[in-house]
Amino acid sequence: MRQLLLMRHAKSSWDDPKVPDHARPLNARGRRAAAAMRGVMAELGLAPDLVLVSSARRTLQTLEALEPWDETPLVEPMDALYLAGAPQMMKLLNAIASTVRSAMVIGHNPGLHELAVMLVGPQAMTPANPMMRSLAEGYPTAALAEFTVAGAWSELGEGGGRLTRFLTPRELPEMSS
Repeated sequence: MRQLLLMRHAKSSWDDPKVPDHARPLNARGRRAAAAMRGVMAELGLAPDLVLVSSARRTLQTLEALEPWDETPLVEPMDALYLAGAPQMMKLLNAIASTVRSAMVIGHNPGLHELAVMLVGPQAMTPANPMMRSLAEGYPTAALAEFTVAGAWSELGEGGGRLTRFLTPRELPEMSS
């Protein structure tokens, strides 16, 4: 079994309209949310071997907020992940080396949400399941989905992931204040 973690970047700043989208930094709330998610990931033992991260400033800062890891993963910043759609992200996942047990993608919406829904598959998206209902409703900033993947990365496709966890910062006690 393999593990796939999909995380949307934390909340970014719109304070300076002159800053290009790719260069937008995290705002204070985003830094707080990413730090809270780091704590949850540590508690749950979620530590990837490989991190594929968009080259945008806000995704790289989200990654920085998740560090340090107990064991440092291989980190690959990728221009191809910047605002990538689900099909592009799936191609990147399919190219992951077979030796990687746990991979993480830190990216953007709407592509990340589309990828998560694609991995679950239409049959599993049942509103009766609260976790599936939450995922169907959206993919908030700093949200994290954990999937179990049964086969090889190269074979991953629609319906190929089992959603085991979907966490959003607003569910965390540290973010309620």
